Amino acid sequence: MEPSSKIWVDGEFVDWDDATVHFLAHGLQYGTGVFEGIRAYKTPEGTAVFRLHEHMLRLNASARAYGIPMPWTVDQLDEACLELLRVNGLESAYIRPLSFYGAGAFGIDPASSPVLTYMAAFYLGSYMGEDGVQKGITTMVSSWRRISHSSFIPSAKGSGQYLNSVLAKQEAVSAGFDEAIMLNDSGSLSEGSGMNLFMVSGGVVSTPPASSGILEGITRDSVIRLLRAEGVEVRELDLARGSLYTADEIFLTGTAAEVTPVREIDRRVVGTGGPGPVTRKAQDLFSDAVAGKLSDYREWLTFT
Repeated sequence: MEPSSKIWVDGEFVDWDDATVHFLAHGLQYGTGVFEGIRAYKTPEGTAVFRLHEHMLRLNASARAYGIPMPWTVDQLDEACLELLRVNGLESAYIRPLSFYGAGAFGIDPASSPVLTYMAAFYLGSYMGEDGVQKGITTMVSSWRRISHSSFIPSAKGSGQYLNSVLAKQEAVSAGFDEAIMLNDSGSLSEGSGMNLFMVSGGVVSTPPASSGILEGITRDSVIRLLRAEGVEVRELDLARGSLYTADEIFLTGTAAEVTPVREIDRRVVGTGGPGPVTRKAQDLFSDAVAGKLSDYREWLTFT
Protein backbone atom coordinates (compact mmCIF):
# COMPACT_ATOMS: atom_id res chain seq x y z
CA MET A 1 0.00 0.00 0.00
CA GLU A 2 1.27 3.43 -0.97
CA PRO A 3 -0.30 6.31 0.99
CA SER A 4 -2.08 8.93 -1.09
CA SER A 5 -2.80 12.57 -0.26
CA LYS A 6 -6.45 12.68 0.82
CA ILE A 7 -9.11 10.45 2.35
CA TRP A 8 -12.83 11.14 1.96
CA VAL A 9 -14.52 11.46 5.37
CA ASP A 10 -18.28 12.02 5.25
CA GLY A 11 -18.15 14.53 2.44
CA GLU A 12 -14.84 16.20 3.31
CA PHE A 13 -11.31 15.52 2.09
CA VAL A 14 -8.90 14.98 4.97
CA ASP A 15 -5.13 14.56 4.89
CA TRP A 16 -4.08 10.90 4.95
CA ASP A 17 -2.48 11.12 8.42
CA ASP A 18 -5.46 12.97 9.89
CA ALA A 19 -8.13 10.43 8.93
CA THR A 20 -8.37 8.97 12.43
CA VAL A 21 -11.18 7.69 14.66
CA HIS A 22 -11.77 7.69 18.41
CA PHE A 23 -10.36 4.78 20.39
CA LEU A 24 -13.86 4.02 21.71
CA ALA A 25 -15.50 3.92 18.28
CA HIS A 26 -17.98 1.05 18.34
CA GLY A 27 -16.64 -0.21 15.02
CA LEU A 28 -13.14 -0.47 16.50
CA GLN A 29 -14.31 -2.12 19.70
CA TYR A 30 -16.72 -4.62 18.15
CA GLY A 31 -16.19 -4.66 14.38
CA THR A 32 -19.57 -3.09 13.66
CA GLY A 33 -18.99 -1.86 10.15
CA VAL A 34 -19.28 -2.82 6.50
CA PHE A 35 -16.80 -2.24 3.72
CA GLU A 36 -15.96 -2.80 0.07
CA GLY A 37 -12.87 -3.37 -2.03
CA ILE A 38 -12.89 -1.72 -5.46
CA ARG A 39 -10.25 -1.24 -8.15
CA ALA A 40 -9.66 1.52 -10.66
CA TYR A 41 -7.54 0.82 -13.73
CA LYS A 42 -5.53 2.93 -16.13
CA THR A 43 -6.95 2.53 -19.63
CA PRO A 44 -6.19 4.23 -22.97
CA GLU A 45 -9.24 6.42 -22.35
CA GLY A 46 -8.34 7.39 -18.81
CA THR A 47 -8.89 6.01 -15.34
CA ALA A 48 -11.86 3.65 -15.04
CA VAL A 49 -13.39 2.15 -11.90
CA PHE A 50 -14.42 -1.47 -12.39
CA ARG A 51 -18.09 -2.17 -11.63
CA LEU A 52 -18.26 0.80 -9.28
CA HIS A 53 -22.03 0.95 -8.93
CA GLU A 54 -22.31 -2.77 -8.17
CA HIS A 55 -19.74 -2.42 -5.41
CA MET A 56 -21.56 0.49 -3.82
CA LEU A 57 -24.86 -1.36 -4.13
CA ARG A 58 -23.29 -4.25 -2.23
CA LEU A 59 -21.95 -1.87 0.43
CA ASN A 60 -25.46 -0.54 0.88
CA ALA A 61 -26.88 -4.08 0.99
CA SER A 62 -24.29 -5.11 3.60
CA ALA A 63 -25.31 -2.15 5.75
CA ARG A 64 -28.98 -3.13 5.50
CA ALA A 65 -28.14 -6.73 6.34
CA TYR A 66 -26.41 -5.68 9.57
CA GLY A 67 -28.93 -2.98 10.42
CA ILE A 68 -26.49 -0.09 9.94
CA PRO A 69 -28.27 3.08 8.76
CA MET A 70 -26.31 4.21 5.72
CA PRO A 71 -26.02 8.01 5.65
CA TRP A 72 -25.07 8.21 1.95
CA THR A 73 -26.90 7.06 -1.15
CA VAL A 74 -25.29 4.73 -3.66
CA ASP A 75 -25.10 7.52 -6.24
CA GLN A 76 -23.44 9.84 -3.73
CA LEU A 77 -20.85 7.17 -2.92
CA ASP A 78 -20.21 6.61 -6.62
CA GLU A 79 -19.44 10.29 -7.10
CA ALA A 80 -17.36 10.48 -3.91
CA CYS A 81 -15.20 7.64 -5.23
CA LEU A 82 -14.61 9.36 -8.57
CA GLU A 83 -13.82 12.68 -6.90
CA LEU A 84 -11.42 10.96 -4.51
CA LEU A 85 -9.48 9.54 -7.44
CA ARG A 86 -9.38 12.95 -9.11
CA VAL A 87 -8.25 14.74 -5.94
CA ASN A 88 -5.44 12.24 -5.42
CA GLY A 89 -4.45 12.21 -9.09
CA LEU A 90 -4.54 8.41 -9.21
CA GLU A 91 -4.54 6.64 -12.59
CA SER A 92 -5.00 3.23 -10.97
CA ALA A 93 -5.96 2.47 -7.40
CA TYR A 94 -7.46 0.20 -4.82
CA ILE A 95 -10.46 1.87 -3.16
CA ARG A 96 -11.71 1.06 0.34
CA PRO A 97 -15.02 2.56 1.52
CA LEU A 98 -16.00 1.74 5.11
CA SER A 99 -19.16 2.64 7.02
CA PHE A 100 -19.01 1.97 10.74
CA TYR A 101 -20.33 3.03 14.12
CA GLY A 102 -18.28 5.73 15.81
CA ALA A 103 -17.92 6.60 19.51
CA GLY A 104 -21.13 6.83 21.50
CA ALA A 105 -22.44 3.57 22.84
CA PHE A 106 -20.04 1.41 24.80
CA GLY A 107 -22.19 -1.69 25.17
CA ILE A 108 -23.00 -4.21 22.47
CA ASP A 109 -25.99 -2.26 21.12
CA PRO A 110 -24.57 0.43 18.80
CA ALA A 111 -27.84 2.32 18.30
CA SER A 112 -26.70 5.52 20.06
CA SER A 113 -23.44 5.71 18.10
CA PRO A 114 -23.14 7.82 14.93
CA VAL A 115 -22.48 6.09 11.62
CA LEU A 116 -19.31 7.33 9.94
CA THR A 117 -18.22 6.71 6.35
CA TYR A 118 -14.61 6.92 5.20
CA MET A 119 -13.16 6.16 1.78
CA ALA A 120 -9.49 5.75 0.85
CA ALA A 121 -7.87 5.27 -2.54
CA PHE A 122 -4.24 4.29 -3.00
CA TYR A 123 -1.95 2.43 -5.34
CA LEU A 124 -1.85 -1.33 -4.78
CA GLY A 125 -0.02 -3.79 -7.00
CA SER A 126 -0.77 -7.50 -7.31
CA TYR A 127 -2.20 -8.70 -4.00
CA MET A 128 -0.38 -12.03 -4.17
CA GLY A 129 2.66 -10.58 -5.91
CA GLU A 130 3.50 -10.59 -9.60
CA ASP A 131 5.22 -13.95 -9.26
CA GLY A 132 2.03 -15.43 -7.84
CA VAL A 133 -0.02 -14.08 -10.74
CA GLN A 134 2.36 -15.53 -13.31
CA LYS A 135 3.36 -18.84 -11.70
CA GLY A 136 0.65 -19.53 -9.16
CA ILE A 137 0.51 -19.61 -5.37
CA THR A 138 0.62 -22.33 -2.72
CA THR A 139 -2.43 -23.05 -0.58
CA MET A 140 -3.62 -25.27 2.25
CA VAL A 141 -7.03 -26.32 3.49
CA SER A 142 -7.50 -24.44 6.72
CA SER A 143 -8.53 -26.03 10.00
CA TRP A 144 -10.79 -23.01 10.51
CA ARG A 145 -14.26 -23.36 8.97
CA ARG A 146 -15.86 -20.54 7.03
CA ILE A 147 -18.53 -18.57 8.92
CA SER A 148 -21.96 -20.09 8.43
CA HIS A 149 -25.37 -18.67 7.58
CA SER A 150 -26.50 -19.62 11.08
CA SER A 151 -24.00 -17.36 12.85
CA PHE A 152 -23.12 -14.51 10.46
CA ILE A 153 -24.16 -13.15 7.06
CA PRO A 154 -21.56 -14.56 4.64
CA SER A 155 -23.11 -12.70 1.71
CA ALA A 156 -22.34 -9.34 3.39
CA LYS A 157 -18.96 -7.71 3.96
CA GLY A 158 -19.15 -7.09 7.70
CA SER A 159 -15.90 -5.94 9.30
CA GLY A 160 -16.02 -8.14 12.39
CA GLN A 161 -16.72 -11.34 10.52
CA TYR A 162 -13.35 -11.09 8.78
CA LEU A 163 -11.60 -12.26 11.97
CA ASN A 164 -12.58 -15.66 10.61
CA SER A 165 -10.54 -14.96 7.47
CA VAL A 166 -7.64 -13.58 9.50
CA LEU A 167 -7.38 -16.82 11.46
CA ALA A 168 -7.28 -18.87 8.26
CA LYS A 169 -4.73 -16.59 6.58
CA GLN A 170 -2.45 -16.52 9.63
CA GLU A 171 -2.55 -20.29 9.88
CA ALA A 172 -1.63 -20.70 6.22
CA VAL A 173 1.22 -18.19 6.27
CA SER A 174 2.69 -19.59 9.50
CA ALA A 175 2.64 -23.06 7.91
CA GLY A 176 4.59 -21.80 4.89
CA PHE A 177 1.72 -21.35 2.40
CA ASP A 178 0.54 -18.25 0.57
CA GLU A 179 -3.18 -18.67 1.10
CA ALA A 180 -5.89 -20.69 2.84
CA ILE A 181 -8.83 -22.59 1.39
CA MET A 182 -11.78 -22.79 3.77
CA LEU A 183 -14.45 -25.46 4.14
CA ASN A 184 -17.93 -24.69 5.43
CA ASP A 185 -19.60 -26.32 8.43
CA SER A 186 -20.75 -29.27 6.33
CA GLY A 187 -17.22 -29.92 5.08
CA SER A 188 -17.81 -28.70 1.52
CA LEU A 189 -15.51 -26.20 -0.16
CA SER A 190 -16.30 -22.55 0.41
CA GLU A 191 -13.66 -19.95 -0.49
CA GLY A 192 -10.22 -18.57 0.31
CA SER A 193 -9.52 -16.17 3.15
CA GLY A 194 -10.76 -13.31 0.99
CA MET A 195 -11.13 -14.79 -2.49
CA ASN A 196 -13.56 -16.99 -4.37
CA LEU A 197 -12.52 -20.46 -5.51
CA PHE A 198 -12.65 -22.02 -8.97
CA MET A 199 -11.44 -25.40 -10.18
CA VAL A 200 -11.19 -26.91 -13.63
CA SER A 201 -11.60 -30.59 -14.47
CA GLY A 202 -11.85 -31.86 -18.04
CA GLY A 203 -12.32 -28.33 -19.32
CA VAL A 204 -15.38 -27.73 -17.09
CA VAL A 205 -15.13 -24.98 -14.46
CA SER A 206 -16.76 -25.45 -11.06
CA THR A 207 -17.20 -22.99 -8.21
CA PRO A 208 -19.05 -23.24 -4.86
CA PRO A 209 -22.54 -21.69 -4.79
CA ALA A 210 -23.85 -18.95 -2.49
CA SER A 211 -25.36 -21.60 -0.21
CA SER A 212 -21.84 -22.82 0.65
CA GLY A 213 -21.22 -19.65 2.68
CA ILE A 214 -19.23 -17.67 0.13
CA LEU A 215 -19.29 -13.97 -0.50
CA GLU A 216 -20.74 -13.65 -4.00
CA GLY A 217 -17.76 -11.78 -5.36
CA ILE A 218 -18.08 -9.22 -8.13
CA THR A 219 -14.86 -10.47 -9.71
CA ARG A 220 -16.27 -14.00 -9.40
CA ASP A 221 -19.41 -12.94 -11.26
CA SER A 222 -17.34 -11.17 -13.91
CA VAL A 223 -15.18 -14.24 -14.56
CA ILE A 224 -18.20 -16.54 -14.74
CA ARG A 225 -19.87 -14.30 -17.31
CA LEU A 226 -16.70 -13.83 -19.35
CA LEU A 227 -15.94 -17.55 -19.50
CA ARG A 228 -19.51 -18.54 -20.35
CA ALA A 229 -19.58 -16.01 -23.16
CA GLU A 230 -16.52 -17.79 -24.59
CA GLY A 231 -18.30 -21.13 -24.51
CA VAL A 232 -16.67 -22.45 -21.33
CA GLU A 233 -19.03 -24.45 -19.12
CA VAL A 234 -19.14 -23.03 -15.59
CA ARG A 235 -21.05 -24.87 -12.89
CA GLU A 236 -22.03 -23.61 -9.43
CA LEU A 237 -22.31 -26.64 -7.16
CA ASP A 238 -21.25 -28.09 -3.83
CA LEU A 239 -17.70 -29.42 -4.04
CA ALA A 240 -15.92 -31.93 -1.82
CA ARG A 241 -12.46 -31.28 -0.43
CA GLY A 242 -11.07 -34.22 -2.35
CA SER A 243 -11.93 -32.61 -5.66
CA LEU A 244 -9.12 -30.12 -5.03
CA TYR A 245 -6.56 -32.92 -5.30
CA THR A 246 -7.81 -34.21 -8.63
CA ALA A 247 -8.45 -30.86 -10.34
CA ASP A 248 -6.55 -29.98 -13.50
CA GLU A 249 -6.48 -26.30 -12.53
CA ILE A 250 -7.42 -24.15 -9.55
CA PHE A 251 -7.64 -20.38 -9.39
CA LEU A 252 -8.88 -17.73 -6.99
CA THR A 253 -10.65 -14.47 -7.76
CA GLY A 254 -11.19 -11.22 -5.91
CA THR A 255 -10.92 -7.47 -6.32
CA ALA A 256 -7.45 -7.37 -4.77
CA ALA A 257 -6.34 -10.78 -6.08
CA GLU A 258 -7.98 -10.38 -9.52
CA VAL A 259 -7.40 -13.86 -11.08
CA THR A 260 -4.68 -15.75 -9.21
CA PRO A 261 -3.63 -19.31 -10.18
CA VAL A 262 -3.01 -22.00 -7.56
CA ARG A 263 -0.04 -24.25 -8.26
CA GLU A 264 -0.11 -26.30 -5.06
CA ILE A 265 -2.73 -27.41 -2.53
CA ASP A 266 -1.74 -29.15 0.72
CA ARG A 267 1.73 -29.77 -0.79
CA ARG A 268 0.17 -31.55 -3.76
CA VAL A 269 0.93 -30.15 -7.20
CA VAL A 270 -2.12 -28.90 -9.10
CA GLY A 271 -2.18 -30.15 -12.69
CA THR A 272 1.16 -29.47 -14.35
CA GLY A 273 2.31 -27.18 -11.55
CA GLY A 274 1.55 -23.92 -13.32
CA PRO A 275 -1.43 -21.95 -14.62
CA GLY A 276 -3.47 -24.03 -17.07
CA PRO A 277 -5.21 -22.90 -20.27
CA VAL A 278 -8.58 -22.10 -18.69
CA THR A 279 -6.92 -20.11 -15.91
CA ARG A 280 -4.92 -18.17 -18.49
CA LYS A 281 -8.10 -17.54 -20.48
CA ALA A 282 -9.80 -16.21 -17.36
CA GLN A 283 -6.83 -13.96 -16.61
CA ASP A 284 -6.67 -12.63 -20.16
CA LEU A 285 -10.40 -11.99 -20.42
CA PHE A 286 -10.51 -10.23 -17.08
CA SER A 287 -7.47 -8.10 -17.93
CA ASP A 288 -9.04 -7.09 -21.23
CA ALA A 289 -12.34 -6.26 -19.53
CA VAL A 290 -10.81 -3.94 -16.92
CA ALA A 291 -8.65 -2.28 -19.59
CA GLY A 292 -11.70 -1.43 -21.69
CA LYS A 293 -10.72 -3.74 -24.54
CA LEU A 294 -13.99 -5.71 -24.59
CA SER A 295 -16.78 -3.64 -26.10
CA ASP A 296 -19.49 -5.96 -24.76
CA TYR A 297 -18.49 -5.12 -21.19
CA ARG A 298 -17.95 -1.38 -21.42
CA GLU A 299 -20.81 -0.84 -18.96
CA TRP A 300 -18.59 -2.33 -16.27
CA LEU A 301 -16.32 0.72 -16.44
CA THR A 302 -17.00 4.13 -14.89
CA PHE A 303 -14.51 6.75 -16.04
CA THR A 304 -13.29 9.55 -13.82
